[in-house]
Amino acid sequence: MTRDSADLTTADYLDGAREMTAANRPYLAHLLAEEAAQRTTDPATAAGIRATSPDPTTTREETD
Repeated sequence: MTRDSADLTTADYLDGAREMTAANRPYLAHLLAEEAAQRTTDPATAAGIRATSPDPTTTREETD
């Protein structure tokens, strides 16, 4: 296990985002995906990453 966050790769952050999505933790998934997108040099790839994990605070639906 990596202890220094500087050693984490984009793939590590994406793996974490997928794990958080599977655990129904959308906000953490979004944060991890955003970090992965920021570490990506290709704008199209970064946009794709962001599209797969939208900000849950802007996509949230109210229910009664």
